[in-house]
Amino acid sequence: MSLLSRLAGALACACAVTTATAAPDTFPGDRSIRFIIPWNAGGSNDIAARELQQIIGEQQKITVVVENAPGATGAIGLGKVAAAPPDGYVVGMGTSSTLAQIAQNLTPLRNEQFAHIARVSTDPLMLLVPKDGPANLAGFLAHMKQNPGQVSIGTPGTNNLNHIFAEMTARAAGVGYVNVPYPGGSRVIADLAGKQIQAAVLKPSESKGQIDAGYVRPIGVFGNERLQVYPDVPTFKEKGYDVYPYGPLVQMAYVVAPAGVSPQVRQRLIDIFSKAIQSDKFKTFAQQNGFLVDDMKGNALDTEVQNVQATLNSVAAKVFKH
Repeated sequence: MSLLSRLAGALACACAVTTATAAPDTFPGDRSIRFIIPWNAGGSNDIAARELQQIIGEQQKITVVVENAPGATGAIGLGKVAAAPPDGYVVGMGTSSTLAQIAQNLTPLRNEQFAHIARVSTDPLMLLVPKDGPANLAGFLAHMKQNPGQVSIGTPGTNNLNHIFAEMTARAAGVGYVNVPYPGGSRVIADLAGKQIQAAVLKPSESKGQIDAGYVRPIGVFGNERLQVYPDVPTFKEKGYDVYPYGPLVQMAYVVAPAGVSPQVRQRLIDIFSKAIQSDKFKTFAQQNGFLVDDMKGNALDTEVQNVQATLNSVAAKVFKH
């Protein structure tokens, strides 16, 4: 092959690479963005991601492909994000559950492996029972006392915020219990409705359908205030139980990209996702599903993640014994 032919071939390859990746100011160009959700389909984070997928497509004509990669309390899916090329075409959903795993050194992941994009939600957590379970929180705690170490409480993942609040429920009763971890909220709620477990710690967004259908009932809110979506459900606090003895905890979900993404592409991702999150359609969706939306993004989200991580580092060491 002549030198001229080799040069022409090299130029063709260079052009192909150039056209495959959009310039920062036109990102993502004609390519789709792969959005990895580290939980099962049907859970709260998956539901929110698919709503954003639809809004971004309608609003900005950008294709987002949602991919579920459950396992290891979010670490498997986020590991895929951390290992992806930092070009902005792979993002993922970070959650407080993975921050709890990091706090206990149960995963090799670290926050420095990610560029934080935008917060999708902050979520209250509730204690739920099957439809014919104890009528209220006092009744459930009494049931736990009568059956020490035997009552099962399901959680999506383990050693995370849901697990922490399951532990706090048992402490309120003053007895042990059986924690039953699942790879996602959709599996927990299915088994709760089917009476395979006796209680669960879940978000409103992943249990509302079964609550409204009468298959399960919320009996307590892990928070300082009652929820607008379920105003008749009391908080643990108002019943005299402190579920934040070691400091406040925030259950949140947020979009991350691999560390090393260029500032320009990171800003484009912030613009893309923030515009969708701040849309009237997503805010209405949030209200209907019982979670909160704000405009936290970029550097402010970096700081928030660091703060939540610091609290979890302290709380996890006191709640869980390894």
